[in-house]
Amino acid sequence: MACVRISNAQTTGAQDREYAVKTLDRIAGPVMESLAEGNLKKRMPLGQGEESRSEYTCLEAFGRTLSGIAPWLALGPDDTPEGQLRARYIGLSNKALVQATDPKSPDFMNFTQGGQPLVDAAFLSLALLRAPDQLWQPLDEAQRANVVAALKSTRKIKPYESNWLLFSALVESALWKFTGECEMVPVENALTKHEEWYLGDGTYGDGPDYHWDYYNSFVIQPALIAVLEVCKEKKSPLADQLAKILERAQRYAEIQERMISPEGTFPVIGRSSAYRFGAFQTLSLVALRHELSKSIEPAAVRCSLNAVVHRMIEAPGTFDSDGWLRAGVAGYQPAVKENYISTGSLYLCLDGLLHLGLPADDPLWTAPAEEWTQKRIWSGENVPADHAR
Repeated sequence: MACVRISNAQTTGAQDREYAVKTLDRIAGPVMESLAEGNLKKRMPLGQGEESRSEYTCLEAFGRTLSGIAPWLALGPDDTPEGQLRARYIGLSNKALVQATDPKSPDFMNFTQGGQPLVDAAFLSLALLRAPDQLWQPLDEAQRANVVAALKSTRKIKPYESNWLLFSALVESALWKFTGECEMVPVENALTKHEEWYLGDGTYGDGPDYHWDYYNSFVIQPALIAVLEVCKEKKSPLADQLAKILERAQRYAEIQERMISPEGTFPVIGRSSAYRFGAFQTLSLVALRHELSKSIEPAAVRCSLNAVVHRMIEAPGTFDSDGWLRAGVAGYQPAVKENYISTGSLYLCLDGLLHLGLPADDPLWTAPAEEWTQKRIWSGENVPADHAR
């Protein structure tokens, strides 16, 4: 589907949702269609200087795409046009998961060579945790065994003392949920270290040092929540940490909402800026969970994220002639990417659309448009002061 250029000021919640779904389809389509056919390795383009990332880029594209669209898939099919599109993507996702994890498939992914596969096996694990009924349940015994074997094979990769600890924890959490068994040390270590690295006011350090970037949203806060939700399901004492983790995420989401300018832009700071609106995964996730601060109206989150997505996706040069994402923030800006980023990496942007997992009749989508905090402040409204907590 082609995206339609619309102005947020003139749209309803239904129109905002339609735009978000069309954006999801536009981005995810080439990845999921190609992999479902067993042709992703043939079709996946690499940007200039990205040849060294060829062994990683396909799993990056798949894991990140699937983790982003999983909450939407979890709504299941229905008779609406969106529900029928969702049914199509559920089918594509099932086929893609089989292709990616079957050693006999032409698109069998690299789960063991180098360090990067641990990262994207974790995003794949996150997808399974977010939509188990649509992604895990349809698999037969042999297909499940392939998924488990692929995830377990990443255990040979030692994570760095940083947000990478959460990648091992996510893999083990998925194994725990779906097989009943896992290695608990990576889970416990990730939780312990991130508690040590908590800096206050909803923000964690990435390792012992603070990095001024969006890794609290790209990885840290969503991963902590997902891991602890599995701990809660398994009745582990570790789940006692969930309440404070959620309180911190709520505060971080509150800060994120305040970072969106009246024009739908935000500060481009730190590593991995080419992940675009994936920078707002935590805000989107907290909205999905109905856990926004009382100071934020859900419709304001809808409108602000829609404005950000629109600014980024409609920028000329964002896609190549075949519909694949290109590196940049506002269009094609290859200088913005680090040497670990390739085409597949860019699909983390879809994790900024997690709120599509709320049904169309949720108040986030049905409420009238609301101005977000910075739009209210810069229009002259007497908005209460922000306070750390």
